[in-house]
Formats: sequence, structure tokens, C-alpha cells
Amino acid sequence: MESVTFKNKTLDVAADLHLPPGFDSARTYPAIVSAHPIGSCKEQTSGNVYGARLAEEGYVVLAFDATHQGASTGEPRWIEDPGLRVEDFRCAVDHLVTLDYVDEDRIGVLGICGGGGYAVSAAMTDRRFKAVGTVTAVNFGRMMREGDLSPDAAINTLDAVAKQRTAEARGAEPRVDVALPDSPEKADELGITALDVIEATKYYRTPRGQQPHGANKSLFSRMGPAIGWDAFHLAEQLLTQPLQIVVGGVPGEFGAYRDGFELFYRARSGQKDILVVPGQSHYDMYWKPEATEQALGALIPFYDKNL
Repeated sequence: MESVTFKNKTLDVAADLHLPPGFDSARTYPAIVSAHPIGSCKEQTSGNVYGARLAEEGYVVLAFDATHQGASTGEPRWIEDPGLRVEDFRCAVDHLVTLDYVDEDRIGVLGICGGGGYAVSAAMTDRRFKAVGTVTAVNFGRMMREGDLSPDAAINTLDAVAKQRTAEARGAEPRVDVALPDSPEKADELGITALDVIEATKYYRTPRGQQPHGANKSLFSRMGPAIGWDAFHLAEQLLTQPLQIVVGGVPGEFGAYRDGFELFYRARSGQKDILVVPGQSHYDMYWKPEATEQALGALIPFYDKNL
């Protein structure tokens, strides 16, 4: 593995380049851009699980940290802006096509959780992606709009964002939201019962998946663009690449199960498939071998066929 950086306008995007065994720079290889979940980082599931395994199968895999997050630059920190996130993907391809050992006609993309929604959106507007894979993909805009499930959830959140942004423009301290409790024990103490929140806490707040940059933070005043965004917008028209969707068979509150089926039915792709991994939840798909091996069992032959 090599640590690299590439540019998104003036920002430095930090990435890990996972290389195949016996890598030879005189050869050419297919490549995959691998994108992390919301609040995650390249050292977690997108890199150390899916990226590392796909590299073992002969792919050059570029796992990157979103700008304004992780080891990438960008101030203020913890911005979750879909426009910025999707541009990171385009810039990742810009970097790959400068590498002599990457075949520019054999580049795919993989996104996990929110990274899956961004991967879909990026592929619709960057035809250099020849195959699209998602694991427990979430349409982050949809999730943000639902909020507390009331009819006015999105409007109420946007009103609060507006007030906070005005306050910060006038010198107030930024509001940085932390999505998860500090520990599983704290989640129990708070009486949290939502499956996805409990399992996210067990992943991000324990040695199971904990990494310094996997902070699950967001700058509240910059959440407006996400609330007005739809990862699957124009999928019926623009998403034509081969598509492999993987979801866990145990639905959770974040909605990846239903998002997976919505994407499957909406995508224009002539070749598309959805794998439901029985008995596995959203966060099982990040790390649990019984889950990730089934996901990779679909993804590897999918990329082999289409790249």
C-alpha cells in the first residue's frame, strides 16, 4: 500500500493506494475508486476490508478521505456537502489516469453506505467509471430529509441550519454534531434502541472499527446542501453502467435496504443485480467476515466481468 495525495481544486485529498500482490509498474491494471461511509475514513471498511481484498484480486484500489474530513485538507472541518463529495470521485479518477500502470478504460467505483450514494451520483456524470458497485448504500439526502419522520422535518432542519449559519457568520462558535454516543455503554445508558445507531456505536467506538479519523462529526451550519440533494436523481436517464448492489437482509433505520431496491428499480443500467445478504445488518456489511465475504463474492466476479 502507498499513501498518496491528489488535488480537488486547491485542496489535498489524502488516499491509500492498495496494490496487487507482485505489483509491477511496467504492467497495466484495472482500478477501483473506493469510498468510505458518512463520518468514516479510508482506514476503515472502504480501505482495510474492501480495498485490501480487491487489491488481492488484481485491482489497483484508491481509497480516499473526503475533502474537509480525515487526513484530507479543507477548512472548516467536517463538512458533509454532496457536491464536494462527488467532485472528490472525479478528482480520484483524474489521479488514476495519470498512472501509467492503470488502464484508463478499466476503472470502476465502489461505495459503502453514504459513499455508495455518492458513487452512484459520480458515475452518472463521469463516464470514465465503467462499473458501479455499492455495499449497503444510503441516499444521504433522503435520510436527512426524513429526520424525525414528521412532514416538516426537512423544513424544520433547514430553518435551524439557517439560524446557525447566521450566528456563525456573526462570530458564534461553530456547531459540530457528533452522530454517535461515546461508547456502547453510553448508548445503553441513554436508552437507545435503534439498531443502526447501536451497531454503528459498536463499530466506530470500539476496537472493531475505531480509527482516529472515523469521528462521525458534521458541521451543522453546512448541512443545507445535503438536505436538498438526491443521490439517485436522474438514475433513470444517466446511470447506464453495469451495477452491482449489495444490501444486508436485516433492515435498519438508516434505510439502506430500501435505498438498495429503489436504486435497482430506477437505474437505467442494462446489466444490474441486487444481492441481499441474509441475516446481516447494515454494519455487519462493514466488517463481519460472514457478511463481507458474501458481498465480495458478488463484487469480485462483477468487476472481473466488466473491467
